[in-house]
Amino acid sequence: MREFSKLLDGLVYTRSRNAKLKLIADYLHATPDPDRGWAMAALTGALDLKAVKPAAIRGIVDERVDPTLFRMSWDFVGDMAETVALIWPKPEGEPPELDDGSLRLATVVERLGSLGRAEGPRALATMLDHLDASGRYALIKLATGELRVGVSARLAKTALAQAFALDVDAVEEVWHGLTPPYAPLFAWAEGGAQPTPADTPVFRAFMLAHGLEETVVDLADYAAEWKWDGIRVQLVRTGGQVRLYSRGGDDVTGSFPDVAAAFDRDGVLDGELLVKGEAQGAADLHGGAAASFNALQQRLGRKAVTAKMQADYPAFVRLYDILFDGPEDLRALPWIERRARLEAFAAKLDRERFDVSALIEAKDFAELSEIRAGSRDAAIEGVMLKRRDSAYVAGRRVGLWYKWKRDPLTADCVVMYAQRGHGKRSSYYSDYTFGCWTAPPEEGGELLPVGKAYSGITDEEVRETDRFVRNHTLQRFGPVREVEKSLVLEVAFDSIHASKRHKSGVAMRFPRIARIRHDKPAAEADLIATLQRMIVAD
Repeated sequence: MREFSKLLDGLVYTRSRNAKLKLIADYLHATPDPDRGWAMAALTGALDLKAVKPAAIRGIVDERVDPTLFRMSWDFVGDMAETVALIWPKPEGEPPELDDGSLRLATVVERLGSLGRAEGPRALATMLDHLDASGRYALIKLATGELRVGVSARLAKTALAQAFALDVDAVEEVWHGLTPPYAPLFAWAEGGAQPTPADTPVFRAFMLAHGLEETVVDLADYAAEWKWDGIRVQLVRTGGQVRLYSRGGDDVTGSFPDVAAAFDRDGVLDGELLVKGEAQGAADLHGGAAASFNALQQRLGRKAVTAKMQADYPAFVRLYDILFDGPEDLRALPWIERRARLEAFAAKLDRERFDVSALIEAKDFAELSEIRAGSRDAAIEGVMLKRRDSAYVAGRRVGLWYKWKRDPLTADCVVMYAQRGHGKRSSYYSDYTFGCWTAPPEEGGELLPVGKAYSGITDEEVRETDRFVRNHTLQRFGPVREVEKSLVLEVAFDSIHASKRHKSGVAMRFPRIARIRHDKPAAEADLIATLQRMIVAD
């Protein structure tokens, strides 16, 4: 664990992307199998040790440390793993760190992976006894799967590719056909044959778009289509197997078995996973209407989807592109040729489950801008612009695809609660729950929570707001503080939907903080009725 803990420490305290890449690359070169494979699994979120959960860790700490002292320390430090690492009392006579191989990364993973929830916490406590503070921190992060060290799965794979002079997109393609600790992957990295899992529905990296910002494009060179508000998915069928992958490469097939069952032709397609809804203008452009993201959320992340849920929230995919037609790789073809192949492929699929995203007809960019301005529809996020001669290339390439999202909605909301953030913000109250009034406060209105956000403000504004939270705390609820209702935030969000789960009756989509409104009294913040008027029917 010593080298892995050094890696995590380095990643936590390093903000530079290039420095993080070098830290991971150096670790992978210096570390033998299978330790480095398990480290990659941890960094990419592919490691799931079910024997140890945060509640169990809190339980074993309460047996060693006064619970009140632990919770006060946790409130001060802001991160559970760091708090436990610092406060854990080692038994007398224990060395700073045991070095007999029993705490080698692979040994720890295999040991915890073999235990159930009854035995896991005890085994973890024994391991904590034999580690120093840095090692304890790394162990807890590893066991809970909550690394949060500023490394995305893509960054970790990029580091591996750079360390061994591999193509990162080639690494991405073979990744999902392999399992931790990725022995074939490292064998390839060190000069062996590239692993090519036969008849396995592996993930291919998505082609992504740059924001349009101030760019104006010529529609003679670019095709326009709607940017739908679902989740981007890749459909893969080969060897009789079907997989649905999210943009991050997560397998979401289990949540949408009805879509997987309907995909009955070998190939790889790129599209947007949506739920059918009632006709509502632009969302009914082709193949039936799409409901808002709020409807899709009812099915996301569920391990078991009942027949009733499938009937109540019928999923389908609005197709954007085709990567493979059977075994034929089409990614090198220009978009305009792939579009024709996609339409021919989709014509043979179940029309209840698949349709092709319609193109937007506009004579010039000015007309397209007018069409986009009128696209405030529950299922539409904006417009996509795709260069007609562009190949399908992984990642973002300048000048090929652009996304032109619709302008956000905004509301003035009052901060009600605050919680510590994560990573470099773990010492600050930087996650804010905010609310709007049921009626004007002079008429007896009350504040009800309408959303939660942490992004959008600078580090200096975080420090300023943290001081406000500490100086205006009314009550504490574990790591959460209720604050005086006097600070107003202008909150931007993509859309808002009716919600039975929230007392306010509304739920925001992608809320973020636009600015702090020191100039606005809390009594003048928006009413919930104002938000309700922004709702587009699902």
